[in-house]
Amino acid sequence: MVQKIALEEHFLSPGLIDYWRPTMTEVPAAVTENLFSRLTDFSDLRLETMDKAGIAKMVLSISGPGVQAERDPATATRKAAESNDFLATEIQKRPDRYAGFAHIAVQDPKAAADELERCVKQLGLRGAMINGHTNGQYLDDPALYPFWERAEALGALVYIHPTDPVVPAPVLAGVPALRRATWEWGFETGSHALRLVFSGLFERFPKARVGLGHMGETLPYLLWRFDSRAKLYNVTLAKPPSQYIKDNIVVTVSGVFAAEPLRCAVDALGRDRVMFAADYPFEDALEAGHFMDTVPVEDSLRADVAYNNAAKLLGL
Repeated sequence: MVQKIALEEHFLSPGLIDYWRPTMTEVPAAVTENLFSRLTDFSDLRLETMDKAGIAKMVLSISGPGVQAERDPATATRKAAESNDFLATEIQKRPDRYAGFAHIAVQDPKAAADELERCVKQLGLRGAMINGHTNGQYLDDPALYPFWERAEALGALVYIHPTDPVVPAPVLAGVPALRRATWEWGFETGSHALRLVFSGLFERFPKARVGLGHMGETLPYLLWRFDSRAKLYNVTLAKPPSQYIKDNIVVTVSGVFAAEPLRCAVDALGRDRVMFAADYPFEDALEAGHFMDTVPVEDSLRADVAYNNAAKLLGL
């Protein structure tokens, strides 16, 4: 069993539970309560699962939407800080097993930048996870440049986690099985990341680092086409879109435990740009661990994806 660092592993802090509950209305009550018990546990349930899956360390992050759904900037900023303090306290109890991503309220860009710096420099968190758009505002918005300037200066990874779109796509109407995690979230989150590329955000902040789950939300599969269509539509970037994706975006295997997309992600982005994640507790961490242990790749690549790349990227 290869040792693993898992990057997209969720928890709930007391002040953010009320944002999470409405996202579970279509899930059976028993399933919801099982997830809740695991999201709020930092001891036996979580640690036993980690041991069985070979996960040496989990990088913990809020289960969405968190304060991305909050309308009042002051409330969002306060609740995000409270959540980060809560997470830091839990990490201090088991620093050998846990690390964390900050929860950031971008409703106030200056406060968001300050909170990210506090979390990295004072709390020892390893970057941030932002749950998609914030009330319809995407992360390429020029109003958020102060946040990106600080994130770049700190060398902090900004992991974009899926969320529901502002308006459900009409093409999915009448087929509820395609909504959310099946297809809708991948399209939404991949599109969010492409906004960062095509808007020129990575030209302005060339050292900014972004993380995506689910093998890169289909982006590794379509690099050639992004470049081809950018030429067609006279997109004026200093580099092809594919190069920004390779230079500024890293991906994890969360929720996609199959050999073919892993090979695609590694071939497209590079062996140092792909990392392990289980998406606990929404995916089966034991299945994720078994996949990483047995997928037919060379042992050195297995070790890099499972552990080494994350250790280097996040300083673990």
